[in-house]
Amino acid sequence: MSSHHIVRDDQEPALIIANGAACSNELLGQLLEWSPLVVVLDSAMERVVELGIKVDVLLGDFDRGFDANYYKETHYPIEIIPTPDQNKTDLEKAFDYLHTRNIPAVNVVWATGKRADHTINNLTNIAKYRDKLKIVIIDDHSKVFLMPRKFEKWYTEKTVISLIPIGKVTGVHSTNLHYPLKEDTLTMGYRTGSSNFVAQDGIVVIEHETGDLLLMECLD
Repeated sequence: MSSHHIVRDDQEPALIIANGAACSNELLGQLLEWSPLVVVLDSAMERVVELGIKVDVLLGDFDRGFDANYYKETHYPIEIIPTPDQNKTDLEKAFDYLHTRNIPAVNVVWATGKRADHTINNLTNIAKYRDKLKIVIIDDHSKVFLMPRKFEKWYTEKTVISLIPIGKVTGVHSTNLHYPLKEDTLTMGYRTGSSNFVAQDGIVVIEHETGDLLLMECLD
């Protein structure tokens, strides 16, 4: 895998590499090619280095004997960001870091799989950043992001789309989904919009009035 990524003056999303299950090298390579900034969480750094990826920022609490200075010396120039706050996950701290740099969007890989608690937290915590950062969590099977109140996008027929509420979401309405939603309420654990799909080639419109709603584009 090439360790080079093309700088686009922050016009393209940054990339965060977390420490869940690895995605394919093909997907990772595609994201790296267009990412102006690559941020790696400390728990994933050893795995990332083995792939020969150029890292711009190493971030984490550096606990359990993690030697950040080693990477500062061997991967210059790299920015080392210690984040000792134990009230947030390292991924949340990475989101905060990007927000302070006025970076508007980020793709996240290696944030799903492995431990279920980490996956659930990583997916639901993006709701906190609705007004700060556009976040897309990507793996080999799906793309997940927080929906605006009104969402419109062109899709091909039969693209699988799941709508996952974080808590309770009201006033959900859809156009061009096989199973239409009309002013519906979705509630985590009771009723979700999982495994819907696009009725025909064209624009899909999804609106909701209150709450936080995740859209998952399922790729398999």
